[in-house]
Amino acid sequence: MSLALLGALLIGLSLGLLGSGGSILTVPVLVYLLGEPPKQAIAESLLVVGGIALLGATPYALRGLVDWRNVLFFGLPGMAGTYLGAFLSRYVSGQVQLLVFALVMLLAAYFMARPLPLARGGKRKAWKIVLEGLGVGALTGFVGVGGGFLIVPALVLLGGLPMHLAVGTSLLIIALKSFAGFYKYLHLLPEYGLAVNYPVAGLFIVVGFLGSLLGGRLALKVPHEALKRGFALFLVAMGVFIVAQSL
Repeated sequence: MSLALLGALLIGLSLGLLGSGGSILTVPVLVYLLGEPPKQAIAESLLVVGGIALLGATPYALRGLVDWRNVLFFGLPGMAGTYLGAFLSRYVSGQVQLLVFALVMLLAAYFMARPLPLARGGKRKAWKIVLEGLGVGALTGFVGVGGGFLIVPALVLLGGLPMHLAVGTSLLIIALKSFAGFYKYLHLLPEYGLAVNYPVAGLFIVVGFLGSLLGGRLALKVPHEALKRGFALFLVAMGVFIVAQSL
């Protein structure tokens, strides 16, 4: 359990340091350190990610650093997409979900290694933002990741938001999507004889949030680009490990 708590702390540190990426560590920690079945781990990951994101989004919202237009056009379709992704997960095994999850980790590594995009001027068409929200949401529900590594660039490129506004908006969208997916998993888990371990999930939320506060302080002292590249390499190693385990 001590290793799992260390993992929860690393999840929060990553969120605080990078603004994204921490949630992609939650499923491996629950599966490989706590020995949970993949479907249960994905459900609990959505609860943990949603809880940490909601706590993290609150200070941004209080400072007016949430773009509500993008919450409407990206977040609400994202909730529908997440519900759909969770529904589709019933037709595949947990091992298939882990394999897709590993591929998502490699995709996340690519986005982490890339330079951050520059915001485009003007507002983009609402239907493009809606489609992006649906796609990222479906991925969230299927493999249990918040998708911040996809949402932040999408908000910058499609929504034309500056980075500080994109991060606050992303956290609120992640919370909305994660809770929508978790709601669907509550109905799916009994079919597999599984249930959510709420004490573990609650502990992960608390430890992860404290880690995010610490990460936010460390972010002021650590070179951001070097940190992103290091985390990208870690994701590649984890992704390859999960692919090997799944195959």
